[in-house]
Amino acid sequence: MITFENVTKVFQTKDREVAAVKDVCLTVKEGEIFGIIGFSGAGKSTLLRLVNLLEKPTSGKIFVNRQEITKLSTKELRKLRQNIGMIFQNFNLFNSRTVFGNVEYPLKIAQVPKEERKRIVWELLRFVGLEDKAGDYPEQLSGGQKQRVGIARALATSPKILICDEPTSALDPETTNDILNLLKKVNRELNVTILLITHEMHVIRKICDRVAVMEEGRIIEEGSVLDIFTSPKTRTTKNFIRSVIHDSLSESLLEELKRNGTNHLYRLTFKGDATKQPILSRISKRYNVDVNILNGNISELQGQLFGNLIVEIIGDGQEVKRVIEELKKVVQVKEVLSDAG
Repeated sequence: MITFENVTKVFQTKDREVAAVKDVCLTVKEGEIFGIIGFSGAGKSTLLRLVNLLEKPTSGKIFVNRQEITKLSTKELRKLRQNIGMIFQNFNLFNSRTVFGNVEYPLKIAQVPKEERKRIVWELLRFVGLEDKAGDYPEQLSGGQKQRVGIARALATSPKILICDEPTSALDPETTNDILNLLKKVNRELNVTILLITHEMHVIRKICDRVAVMEEGRIIEEGSVLDIFTSPKTRTTKNFIRSVIHDSLSESLLEELKRNGTNHLYRLTFKGDATKQPILSRISKRYNVDVNILNGNISELQGQLFGNLIVEIIGDGQEVKRVIEELKKVVQVKEVLSDAG
């Protein structure tokens, strides 16, 4: 659906060049919700704007529906953009137009006949739950309602792709969940591919199928949301995950354990059926060890359960070694002290 091949975007300032996107290779599959996460300045917004050529790449190729978009004529690019809806962080609504007028606007630009415009607008307002707000102006709406108008407007031309620039960062947590549920509905019921950027990991966890992590213009990690959450490889990714899954020991507890000479501290990651099994109970009965659980939680991602435990295994060194080998057959095992907690 969307493919970046070695894409770089360089901005020229007065005294230097700034590479906002560096040699990015990425594919977004048809029908999925793909998230791009990174801190401010990572290059997320620039990458998003390359999809419909609001920014042109300095080098590399971008394909949308197998078309290399940098080779399109002005007319072909205009047609392509009608198939790509945009949702913005700050809504970008016309304050002088009603809710109905805001949603109708792109249909007017596309010269859709009046009666057809009315039918489409009412259909979309029903879809986003704003039928009763059709005559209101943006200043009369809450933040969540404004974003629903933005989503309805983005869907007006029946796009195949929806690109979302921090769509929930201006909203409170409850409203954020409502908007994310609406985006899932758009994806599921209208079969719209969604490319979303955010700096909030709970947004990724809530709705995305796959995710890429950006840092300093580069993709530093990519994979399914489940794989990224259970097996993060980079420090940046680990920091994002810990912002929503608090599975680390406090510094004071970690220092105390070190002072007490604890050498057998492990992080256990459970997936799927393993989360439902009394694995540690069986281990402690089978071997001459005690298991002290110091931290733990179970979460759900993409319909699958996964759990994180930090445990201290107390016993003879050789016995502990046998326990770890046994655990590795069913769960991921990593030493905590070597992982800085």
